[in-house]
Amino acid sequence: MTGLRADARRNREKILAAARELFREQGTAVALDDIARRAEVGIGTLYRRFPDRDALITDVALEGFETGLAALEAARAAGGGPVAVLDELFRRVVEQRDRLVMPLIGGPVVRDPRVRGLQRTILGALEEVLAEGRAAGVMRADVTAFDLIGAAAMACRPMPHLPREAAGALAARHVAVYLHGLRPQGALALPDMVEVGEYLGLD
Repeated sequence: MTGLRADARRNREKILAAARELFREQGTAVALDDIARRAEVGIGTLYRRFPDRDALITDVALEGFETGLAALEAARAAGGGPVAVLDELFRRVVEQRDRLVMPLIGGPVVRDPRVRGLQRTILGALEEVLAEGRAAGVMRADVTAFDLIGAAAMACRPMPHLPREAAGALAARHVAVYLHGLRPQGALALPDMVEVGEYLGLD
């Protein structure tokens, strides 16, 4: 959004921040008037930046998946084996969970091609990490990229009335338990799962 004036950029960021907060608290059906009020802008300002609810949801989703992809790329660039990559990835997404609202709250499905492109890129990169882990004998064969995304989403979901620091510590413990469960030694068979990619339109 480099073409926007500084005040317009600030208003846009305030609206996105308010939307993230209220989507997380109340879901995406929250009144746009409430989002404008939380952002401390007029409803006309909101509509100038986002002509309808779908446009706002799409931009929140784009921001979330861009944040997730950046975390994954940084984790891979940091080096180390596949387990270290996933450990770093989970650490980064937990730290940035406030910006990952749409990937975390589970809907509605956003069909914007930019969002779909980001989703496919993330899934492909995660499958590469899993393949490296399987080849090295450090990751079980039946875990998928969708499992990783689901685990990250659950680790990042806020718990009501829990202070942020305590929530972060609890998320870190859940991540450690999950990563331990990726090891192939002594692994129990996983239950069957519906095809999540078909639901998301990514098949």
